[in-house]
Amino acid sequence: MLSAAQLLDELMGRDRNLAPDEKRCNVRWDDETVCKYYLCGFCPAELFTNTRSDLGPCEKIHDENLRKMYEKSSRFMKEGYERDFLRYLQSLLAEVERRIRRGHARLALSQAQQNSGGPGPSGKNEEKAQVLTKKIEELVVQIEELGSEGRVEEAQGMMKLVEQLKEEREQLSSTPSTIESFAAQEKQMEVCEVCGAFLIVGDAQSRVDDHLMGKQHMGYAKIKSTVEELKEKLRRRSEDPEKEDRNKREREREDREREREEREKNVNGNVTGTESGSERDAAGEATPTAATPAGHQIVAGAAHGTGGEAEARNGRGSVAGMYAPAQVKLSVSVSVMND
Repeated sequence: MLSAAQLLDELMGRDRNLAPDEKRCNVRWDDETVCKYYLCGFCPAELFTNTRSDLGPCEKIHDENLRKMYEKSSRFMKEGYERDFLRYLQSLLAEVERRIRRGHARLALSQAQQNSGGPGPSGKNEEKAQVLTKKIEELVVQIEELGSEGRVEEAQGMMKLVEQLKEEREQLSSTPSTIESFAAQEKQMEVCEVCGAFLIVGDAQSRVDDHLMGKQHMGYAKIKSTVEELKEKLRRRSEDPEKEDRNKREREREDREREREEREKNVNGNVTGTESGSERDAAGEATPTAATPAGHQIVAGAAHGTGGEAEARNGRGSVAGMYAPAQVKLSVSVSVMND
């Protein structure tokens, strides 16, 4: 059973009590406290929690950001982490393969005993039954002798003993059927070739699905697939390490270009929005006085009195509006002189 602290570490991480800005600010992917198996893909200790194959908790750091930093590093796949990871996974597979072989041997032995009828639990019961039968026959002979001699009470006591022995013999004779049925059931079982668990042949599909989706089966299936992937990856790198480095640099260059294009797209979108707003503001500030006849401006100014001055004070009036009253006075004086 895991302690409360271990459960919290598994759910929230070992630095759960630190502030966000304090978490692993000085930890690098090559530190000894970082799990190198996790950097290579996953930590096997996380696969079999609370199963018969439980490997115990891993005491080292599991961090997705550190794994990404390792994959982008120039030392990626040059530290030997992948080879150590492969050896460890292969040792786990060797252990489960031994378990599978033991399971097959157990089923084969059980089937051989069934076919040959060799000494098993049922054979031992038959031997005991034969001993009881022989003892019962001897007691019956003694009872007959006691009866002929007139020793009735002793004969009755021995008859009770004979009845007890007969009951015991009947129990032994009924036991082999139970054992044989159990052996027949075991004969119909098979061994899972992935995780080594015993499965009942022809079992319900729901139970088969539960087994296939279980931690132990999925864990060993993941280990097997990862071993094949690591072998292929290491083989390619050993054949042409420079090609792998070139491919990695090409992927990094494509990532940088994609990030740059996204940044430029965002910047262009912001600039376009700003220019559109400026054009709208300029259109709103323009006045239509140029398209209006001068006489209309004068009449409007005369009708409203000091409206031009009020508009000027409010910041909305134009220069023509401010001088509208003066233009009215000038036009009146000219008309009087002409008369």
